[in-house]
Parts: sequence; structure tokens; C-alpha cells
Amino acid sequence: MVKKLDFLWSLPRTYKRLISLAVDAIFVFLAFAFAYWARLGEFSLFAYQSIWFVVAGTIAVTLFSNVKLGLYRAILRYLTFHAFTAILVGAAISALSITTFAYFFGANIPRTVPIIYFPFLVMLCGGSRVLVRALLIQKPRKGYESVLVFGAGSAGRQLSLALRQASNYRVKGFIDHDTSLANTIIQGVPVYHVDKIAELIAKYDIGKVLLAIPRASRSDRKKVIGQLLPYAVEVLTVPDFDDIVTGKAKVNELQDVAVDDLLGRDVVEPVASLMQSNIFGKVVMVTGAGGSIGSELCRQILTQQPSVLILFDVSEFAVYQIDKELNEILQQESFSVKIIPLIGSVQRLNRLASIMKAFRVNTVYHAAAYKHVPLVEYNVVEGVRNNAFGTYYSAKAAIESGVESFVLISTDKAVRPTNVMGATKRMAELGLQALAEAEAKKAAKQEKFTRFCMVRFGNVLGSSGSVIPVFKKQIRENLPITVTHPDIIRYFMTIPEAAQLVIQAGAMGKGGDVFVLDMGEPVKIVDLAENLIRLSGLEVKSTANPNGDIEIQFTGLRPGEKLFEELLIGDNVQETQHKRIMTANERFLTLSDFMETMERLDKACHEFDNEKVREILIEAPTDFQPTDGIGDLVWNAKKAQEQDASDSNVISLRGEL
Repeated sequence: MVKKLDFLWSLPRTYKRLISLAVDAIFVFLAFAFAYWARLGEFSLFAYQSIWFVVAGTIAVTLFSNVKLGLYRAILRYLTFHAFTAILVGAAISALSITTFAYFFGANIPRTVPIIYFPFLVMLCGGSRVLVRALLIQKPRKGYESVLVFGAGSAGRQLSLALRQASNYRVKGFIDHDTSLANTIIQGVPVYHVDKIAELIAKYDIGKVLLAIPRASRSDRKKVIGQLLPYAVEVLTVPDFDDIVTGKAKVNELQDVAVDDLLGRDVVEPVASLMQSNIFGKVVMVTGAGGSIGSELCRQILTQQPSVLILFDVSEFAVYQIDKELNEILQQESFSVKIIPLIGSVQRLNRLASIMKAFRVNTVYHAAAYKHVPLVEYNVVEGVRNNAFGTYYSAKAAIESGVESFVLISTDKAVRPTNVMGATKRMAELGLQALAEAEAKKAAKQEKFTRFCMVRFGNVLGSSGSVIPVFKKQIRENLPITVTHPDIIRYFMTIPEAAQLVIQAGAMGKGGDVFVLDMGEPVKIVDLAENLIRLSGLEVKSTANPNGDIEIQFTGLRPGEKLFEELLIGDNVQETQHKRIMTANERFLTLSDFMETMERLDKACHEFDNEKVREILIEAPTDFQPTDGIGDLVWNAKKAQEQDASDSNVISLRGEL
């Protein structure tokens, strides 16, 4: 039937309005006839000419009133309470016009007829429009998809309305934990308890479940997602509630489930005094400002209103990007911060010192580092130069320039490292600890000194080295997901949380502190990969399920990679005033011993002696225990050439003999 009416829906709006006028004229006549018949039980009224004058006048007045009330401008698909108000007012005017015309034309119409006429006309005009609206809403669209909405609250109701009016999704039901809502109907959509999920998915062939619980905490969202993981449905979610309220996003702008929802880690509100302590009104410099952690630090720092924010990075493009983004943020905010974009390497001491002196830097956040484990294994000398020497030079420049606070962003891979990256980051920590000991002597003499501290944490979601973007790309392209080992586990936190905790930890530093962030529960990478596959509405392909969609392939541990990471070298951890920040006391070198080690390391790097570099890193108290041979690509290429030359000499000598 609905398809037969397609020609009506496709008519020009002018024609539709003319049809509405004609239909309403018929309804006025029918309502009058039914009212008269209900009152007298007969239709003898039409034998009188005066009655016809009353009907004609009533039709004219009713249509004119409806036009003025805007009833014919209302689009039936989006019919609202305003349209029904117009119908009620128009029907009341119409009923009053019957009485008026009956008086002027001397028609013999009982006084109760207009009263009976009113509800008849409302039912005919209003009911017909509701019927047409229902037909339009239920009109099948090509390729529409049945979905369930998880959450029958305000966000769920808004989402259902938005999808009903302008999408190829058809909401088959709401799912909610609230038992009082079960077996009720909201906006024409039935509400089911969460226990009915499996039954509904099978009954309606559901391919997608839409999460409409933007106010829920991450731990609550994790529980909900856990209930959906067993089913082969794609899970999408509405944007964050704050984004909806501020207008940054609309309720129907569906997104993939955030990976931090899978972790279920609730964000702890930052302590305002700690966030502002080293930043508000001060000159702040961020090294590695274009990286994933560095750029987020810049965003967080900007909101705390420093007087000057210096962006320092070796990459021209990275500096350009973060500078452009921060200036766009400033245009929308009321406060004023001077942003200084600078290009340079942390391996240049004079460049660092000249910057810090020229701008009178108060606080430095040192995020510049090479942190991709295999790449540092392939480029050992550059890894040592950038991570160990770059940190040492940055710290020396800070002392020379009178910087008040210096915060190193370290890593859990610095704890009992099995790779060069971790060893170089531990060397960076040793350097700050040694310098902090020397600076503490200045403090004891009431001299100006620089406070050094380091903040150690694990992986962050969405960083340049994160596995999550790789997994999502492989799923989109229907490729096997590559995981290094079935037992590998990692700690995760979001980049914004990590940046906030780094800033707060830096404010608590007294000198030489090693801060460790509470990373929550470790995550098994293979479980994370399986969950991402299921949340995409796909199944894991395995020997137990050969008809699955995406396979997980194990490629073996990469050079220097560990099955699990640690955050502490010892067990002597202490709490701080922040529940997610701990501090540890760990052994370190004296400044003279550290400088002697760095001189030897500098010589080995200059001579490109990878064997000596490894030997020094092992001898230093880094607890470096390499699991693989030297992976430096240039070193191995030279060794291969030397071996080929040696083999050639042996062959030639044998030939001469």
C-alpha cells in the first residue's frame, strides 16, 4: 500500500497543499454531517438551502483559519505539537463559525451540534495527519538496517528520533538495565531488559548496536561492551555528553567505540593547584612538542595559561602542525598566551641554552625521544645520542639558564630494559638523578637551583607507536591482525590522562624524584585484538572457527621486545597526594661517575663502535639485559662487508697456495 502512494510523496509541495485543502474541506462536511446525525439520528438537514450556506461558510472559514495558523506549512514527516495545536484552534474557530452562520442564515441547527462537531473535526484532521506521518516513517528505504539502541534515556530517545527522520537505520528496540522500563514503549519503540539481547539479535537480524549512554563512566561502559562482545554485532556509540551539550557533536554522529572504554579506566579529575603550579603565568618549554605526548602536553599546558609556551621539535612539519592547532584554540579562548614555535635538536647544547636564556624559561617538559623499540635497535647510535645525550644536554642547558623545574617523560621500558631504547631512557633517568644530587647541594646553600624529576609510565592509546591504529587499519582492510606473541601484555592509558598526570607529578617534584603512574590493570594484546574484531561486527577466524572473518597471526617478538613491562625497579614505592601518582627511591650514579660514563659513551658513539656502546650500557646501573644481538643496520652492513672481504682474501690465498 505504501508503495502505491509513492506518487503522492513525490508531488511538488504546492500540489500537496492543494490536496490538503481539499481533504480538509471534505472533513468539515463529514464532521458536520456526523455531528448532526449524532444529535438527531437523521440527515434531513441537507434538504434546507440555509444549511448548505452554513456548511459552505464553515468550510471557507476553517480553511482560511488553517492557512493563517500555518497548518499547511507543516511537513507531515516532522509533525510536532505545534501542528496539533493549530488543528485544535482551527477546529474551535470552525465550530464557532457554525453557530455564527446558523444565526445569520436562520438555519435550524441544534445548539449542541457545534459542540459534537468539534471532536469529530479534530479526530478527522488530526488522525489523518498522524496516519500519513506513520506511513511516511514506516515507508521502507532501500538498504535500511535494523538496529538496537542501548540506553533508553534522553540520549537514546534523541538518537531514535534522529535516526527515524534521516537515516537508513530502523530502531527495533531500546535495551536498558532499568527493570522499571522493561516492556514499556517509548516513542513507539519497545523497551527490553538487557537479558533479551540475544533473542532480539536473532529475531531482527541485528547487525549494529548503538550505545546511547554518554553520561556513563568508562567502567560502566566497559561492562556494557562486555555484555555485547559475545555477539557478532558492530557496536557504535554516540559522542561524549560534554561534546553534545557544547554543540561540538550531534547525538546521531555515531562513532567507533573508544578503546579507553574497553579498558574501563575512569579518569580522575586533576588537582587544579598541581596543574597550575609550574605553568600559570610562567614561561614553559616543551621539547618534542610535535610528538603524541608532547603535543598533548602543549594542549594541557595552554589551558593553564602560561605567559609564554615554547614549542621545540626537530621536525619542521610537527612544529607547524601543533603551532597552527594551538593558535586556533587561542582564537576561541579569552586568555592570552604567546606561542613560540622553534626548530632544533636536543643534541645541540648551545641551541638549547640560548633558547632558555633568551626567553627566561621557568619550566621544561622534556618529551623529545626516539621511543619505537625496533627502530632504535636498528639505529643504536642515534638512539643513544637523542635519548641519553639529548636529555643530558637539555638538563645542563636548564641549569645554565636558571630553569626552575625540569620534568623528563620516561617509560616503563627503562625498568630492567631488554632493548636499547629502554637502556637509553634509563641512562637519561640516571643523568637527571646525578644532576639532581648536585643541585640539592645548591639548595642547601640557599642558592638558585633546578628541580629535576622524571615520570615513568607505559603505553598510551593513540600514540605514534600504539598498536591500536594498526589493528583498526587491518580490520578496515579485512587483513589478518598481527600480534607479536599470544602472551604479550601491556599497560595502557589515554594520552590526555598521561599528560595531566605528568604535569601534576612535575609539580610535586622536590629533586631527583622518580614518579610512577598508576597504569591500572595490564591488558593482554591478543584479547584487545579479539575485542576490536568483535566490536566491528566480525568474528575471529581460528581453527575452532574456520568460517570467521579476520585471523590473528603471531609474528614473534620483535628485537628487544619483552612479554611484559614493569614500572618499578625495586619495591620501595610510596604514595603521593595524588591517588594515581607514586614515587620510588632507586639507585643512581654520582655526577662524576655519570659524566665519566657519558664520556666513554660519547667516544664509542663517535667511533661507531656498537659493541663498546652495548658494553657501556650494560656496565652502567641500567640493568640492561639485551635479548638479541646488535641490531644496528649500518653496523651489520659494515660487518657483512668485512666478512665478505675476509672470505675473498681467504679464497685468494688458497688460490695462490
